[in-house]
Amino acid sequence: MRNTRKSLPPLNALRAFEAAGRRLNFRAASEDLGVSQGAVAQQVRLLEEHLGQALFTRLPRGVSLTSQGAVYHAEVKRAFDILRSATDQISEGDDSVTISVTPTFATRLLIQSLPSLNAILPDVKIRTIATVDVTDFDRDQVDISVRETRPPFPVGQDAELLFRQDFIIVGNPHLLGNVSGDLTPAHIRTMPLLHDSYGHWQKYFGTEDRLPGPVFNQISLAIDAALAGQGLAVVSRAFVKDDLSAGRLIEAGRASGGSDRDYYLVRKKAQRSRPALDTVWSWCLDTFREPANGQ
Repeated sequence: MRNTRKSLPPLNALRAFEAAGRRLNFRAASEDLGVSQGAVAQQVRLLEEHLGQALFTRLPRGVSLTSQGAVYHAEVKRAFDILRSATDQISEGDDSVTISVTPTFATRLLIQSLPSLNAILPDVKIRTIATVDVTDFDRDQVDISVRETRPPFPVGQDAELLFRQDFIIVGNPHLLGNVSGDLTPAHIRTMPLLHDSYGHWQKYFGTEDRLPGPVFNQISLAIDAALAGQGLAVVSRAFVKDDLSAGRLIEAGRASGGSDRDYYLVRKKAQRSRPALDTVWSWCLDTFREPANGQ
């Protein structure tokens, strides 16, 4: 007898449809999945062609599910929920928690604090991923992420503010000599400048012209260069607090307009509790969150 059952659609098309149907916006779905908006639209079109019917009505802003699309989405979402639950169950024996953080957060804050976390959870393997890429918690198998970002956050995520960015100008005491108080822009302009991908100095001096000095692709490298006395750097205060307290760096002034993004602790909302994950989440908040009066 001939098999008349229709073949299953591609998994990527179903993932795009599930995210788009949940967010009712291709751009928001693309952010959740870590792909381009065009890729989401293409996968949805492939699914509609596979099924032979429209699943969305395109609107000026966003999309809406058709009646058939709404029915199909409810079932597809349920299927993904079952898969995620099954994966969680089979992974319960793996006592590990994966934290994804930015490279600067890793080198300046996380690594030096890990011994205290290991003391709290000696039998749990803590995996650390240093990247600036947007996290897809399911695809990347990440439990907690720390990102330089801003609200709003997807409805399926929990997010807590760790600290707001307070940008300051810092330099090695040997470079700054006996300077006390804030330096004037004219004085700073005569000194060697250290750059990163933010373009802080252009904002500080109100220019789009290229300014002399080495350029680093990570903030942590600019901080290391400042510690070595190679120049002045604009950095977020949270990353150099210990260096300022120990006198390895000196604050030479404020630098406004650095970024409209702050550092947040983010995780996917869980259907059930994982004690190790909850402990790491609480530890991150206790360790890295600035007091309310310091925000």
